[in-house]
Amino acid sequence: MRNAGLGSWPARRAAMSPGSTALIFEERRTTYAQLHERTSRLAAALRAAGVRPGDRVAYLGPNHPSLVETMFATWALGAVFVPMNFRLTEPEIEYQLRHSGAVALIHALPVSLEVPIKVGLPGYEDFLSDLARFDEPVTLDDVACILYTSGTTGHPKGAVLTHGNLVWNCYNLLVCVDVAGDEVTLLSAPLFHVAALNQCLLPTFLKGGTSVIMPGWDVDGCFDAIARYGVTWMFGVSTMFAGLSRSPRWPTADLSSVRCLMTGGAAVPEALIRAYQDRGLAFCQGYGMTETAPGATFLEARESRDHVGSAGLPVFFTDVRCVRPDLTPAPPGEPGEVLVRGPNVTPGYWNGPAATAAAFTDGWFRSGDLAVVGEDGHFRIVDRTKDMYISGGENVYPAEVEAAIFEHPAVAEAAVVGVPDERWGEVGRAFVVPVPGAGLNPGDIPAHLAGRLARYKIPVYVDIVTDLPRTGSGKVRKGPLRDLPLSQPAR
Repeated sequence: MRNAGLGSWPARRAAMSPGSTALIFEERRTTYAQLHERTSRLAAALRAAGVRPGDRVAYLGPNHPSLVETMFATWALGAVFVPMNFRLTEPEIEYQLRHSGAVALIHALPVSLEVPIKVGLPGYEDFLSDLARFDEPVTLDDVACILYTSGTTGHPKGAVLTHGNLVWNCYNLLVCVDVAGDEVTLLSAPLFHVAALNQCLLPTFLKGGTSVIMPGWDVDGCFDAIARYGVTWMFGVSTMFAGLSRSPRWPTADLSSVRCLMTGGAAVPEALIRAYQDRGLAFCQGYGMTETAPGATFLEARESRDHVGSAGLPVFFTDVRCVRPDLTPAPPGEPGEVLVRGPNVTPGYWNGPAATAAAFTDGWFRSGDLAVVGEDGHFRIVDRTKDMYISGGENVYPAEVEAAIFEHPAVAEAAVVGVPDERWGEVGRAFVVPVPGAGLNPGDIPAHLAGRLARYKIPVYVDIVTDLPRTGSGKVRKGPLRDLPLSQPAR
């Protein structure tokens, strides 16, 4: 095969395990042979419609087998896959379509925007062409996808990931996680997000396992899927795992099939990790970002109990270091910015030469994230550089405060931001989502934190809210929280 990229994977996997189940969606099973056939038919249809190597093909919609088919069909043609967040507004979607220069859009939701090739799911089956084989000359250096970053401020940037970036990320993941050929992976996080796509779907595919696709996150649906299909592995952000542990089904749910739980995306409260460990589950935390495809560090299952809260060590084929503002190494215990270098790191941003230049220093990608590295080499993610605030001359890392708030039994979620203060420069403001049915007052939070945190870290303002604003990948959007009018001080 001339196609050395991921577009050749369906054919290779179909040759090795044609009858094995590749995907399960709403009780429908698709074997690897069937997936290869459908992918080839979609690729033939896209090529007949005018898609050529290097063209961008976008997908808009919730998790669905057609997303997986579109991805592999795009790669089989040597084109570039652009998964889009279906929760975005139409102007945001339009920006990404125009910015990427997408020539084709396959969508599961009504879209009024005009794209040269536009296929909705109601007509998707009719769009598929007769079976065809493809062997486009694709190398590992060719662009595989453009993934738009969360865009918490301004326009999102399109992170370019090559076929090589994705392959090396799979290698890193498979070194850290014992993914097996009989793996049953639950894909409940959105596949337009880098973690579900590259940390779960592709490694499972590579090993010939089964991916169970959920259209969206649902606590009861997750419990049901684990029991019905014998799920062995799943990824989730802390919000999802918190929802499971707070569910009335949690104490009696049958989780005996689960071998590994994996999380990332933000610092995870230690209390949440221990809730899963108390159930005898391996809870593995990793650290990464869209631009690193995404794995940069990982805490392996065998170390998960001894290093609770750690984001682990640098993954096998990637270098990670922690530096001071002057780029000298941060000593153990001192917060510093995380820099990453390796074959999984993006070559840059789509049509963004200035952003690309600003993101790299001497070949190292600058994450903008703060971490502390211990004497044992383990990374603990402290916070985003921009989320840290200074109160009375002391650095405050919101993730630490949020983790302490989460230990309150009536708290389901928390987000902390810094707000201006005439005396201290900045003070903390906490937005707290209570457990359903739990009585929680603003004053309960400072009282809970007293003795747990230094006084300057305890939020002055506390807002009890029903939910928190989020990006498509589940991260809390702190910008809108900072802009809200201040409430009365809680302490």
